[in-house]
Amino acid sequence: MDHVIKLVSFVRPYRWRAALALVLLTAIVFMDLAIPRLIQQIIDQGIAAQDQGVVIQTSLWMLGISILSLLFAVGNNVFSVQVGESVARDLREAIFTKIQTFSFGNLDRQQTGQLMVRLSSDTTVLQRLTQITLRIGTRAPLLMIGSLILMFRTAPSLALTMVPLLLVTMGAVVFFAVRMEPLFRAVQQRLDRLNNVLQENIAGVRVVKAFVRAAFEGSRFEEANKGFTDESVRVMRFMSIMSPALTTFVNIGLVVVIWAGGTQAARGDLSVGQIVAFTNYLLTTMTPLIMMSRLSNVWANGINSARRVNEVLDTSPEIQDAPGAPALPGTSEPRVVFEDVTFQYNGSGNEAVLEGINLVAEPGETVAILGATGAGKSSLVNLVPRFYDVAAGRILIDGLDIRHIQQGSLLAQVGIVPQETVLFSGTVRDNIRYGRPEASDEEVVAAAQAAQAHEFILDLPQAYDTHVEERGVNLSGGQRQRVAIARALLTRPQILILDDSTSSVDVETETKIQEALAVAGGSPMDPAVPRPTSFVVAQRISTVLNADKIVVLDRGRIAAQGTHQALMQSSPIYREIYESQLGNGARLAGASHGTARTET
Repeated sequence: MDHVIKLVSFVRPYRWRAALALVLLTAIVFMDLAIPRLIQQIIDQGIAAQDQGVVIQTSLWMLGISILSLLFAVGNNVFSVQVGESVARDLREAIFTKIQTFSFGNLDRQQTGQLMVRLSSDTTVLQRLTQITLRIGTRAPLLMIGSLILMFRTAPSLALTMVPLLLVTMGAVVFFAVRMEPLFRAVQQRLDRLNNVLQENIAGVRVVKAFVRAAFEGSRFEEANKGFTDESVRVMRFMSIMSPALTTFVNIGLVVVIWAGGTQAARGDLSVGQIVAFTNYLLTTMTPLIMMSRLSNVWANGINSARRVNEVLDTSPEIQDAPGAPALPGTSEPRVVFEDVTFQYNGSGNEAVLEGINLVAEPGETVAILGATGAGKSSLVNLVPRFYDVAAGRILIDGLDIRHIQQGSLLAQVGIVPQETVLFSGTVRDNIRYGRPEASDEEVVAAAQAAQAHEFILDLPQAYDTHVEERGVNLSGGQRQRVAIARALLTRPQILILDDSTSSVDVETETKIQEALAVAGGSPMDPAVPRPTSFVVAQRISTVLNADKIVVLDRGRIAAQGTHQALMQSSPIYREIYESQLGNGARLAGASHGTARTET
């Protein structure tokens, strides 16, 4: 219940509509409670006394109340829906905004399917909970309390005989409500699992088909689907007991009223009108209990969804700005220093991915990171924009520890081409402009030319206005990478990170990209702008031959660093990589060295 109370703040902006819905609901309850009393008046003062005027007058009152109740009910429904929809919209926006603040470490522990369920299913459940609370959830207890009071005012002796039955019925409702919450929690966990399997399968359907694993994935989905279905059936089976049991209590109550009330009426202690009114009040006392029992599944589901939504909203980003942290001053050619850096994923309990890293990237220098798969290359460059925090040591940019500056100002100066190319639905132009929406068409073209993407873009059906399908499936892997490089270059970053960003392009295109990035004295887009300090992660040694500094990583440690010529003489690991990929390397190395800057 505490989780639901925490989310009441999302109702506050719409409190006047919610209050008006509750006022209308209260008025409806009073009108509903007046009907049995008017029926008693028709029977005792009209029919029994054969007074047609009383019958007509009271009937008109009942008709007017019914019409007014209808209008109030419509108004209550309208305001309830408005509040519920608005709360759901704000919740979705709050969850989405919160996810955008998550650090990479938070995202590593959150499964996409779970976040999708919280954004869609859980917010829908809370929307329904809000609407039902304003429409029925509040009406039921008010109606029950009012009916109980009027039962005692109508026939006190008969009401006393109903007290044990009412207590038993209320106990049954509480029992069912308490048991519902854990059952719905299990259903939601099964739904999480089902969504994770579904999301993985849809995202990787091409791999599934390529490896002929449709049958295996089908069995995985069937298992998850069966688990969800079985858990849902278990809940429905439990709920199927509830309704008949409560209906039985109502029928028992009617039998007792007819027997005891008939006996008292025969003695002249009660009138027929009182018995009819009492019977109506009994039904309006028991019916809300049945209504509340049926609503218990909504509440149980809502409490569970509120808990899951709060888990997201209460999650603190692992990477946060220090209080009073200054912005990183804009430096045209920043100097990046790693001082004895150690790093491990998800806390200090895991094995170190990087250890004892000491590295200096001088202003405007290109530093290439080379090493076997799993050596820690991507982890190292992900520390520069502070996607993760170091476990020990520090990283300095122009002498400032990046943990003590505003992350937004840091990211504004870093251009990144991640290992996994991500494009968004929209045009090619929109994707290149993603980091700088205000960039001119000329700047977009210049960035595409530097990334060797201009020519293939012109060959597309609508050139730069060609629509990019979901995940860029209508572009080849190399084309997607070049668009991503253009996107990073367009931001004119002071620090450029290329994480294996040319792995899908041919050697000739890669060489041209490297030449563009290596323009002496200027950026790839404007020679007048100083060249960014660059980090280039590569698997192919041809990518790193012209770098100012080559860093060889081995099992999370720097095995060697220096220029190509120096490493060929001093590093057996580098020499082995070079010879395994290029042989003696005479032809390719010669071609590459023709475009290289002077090495020292």
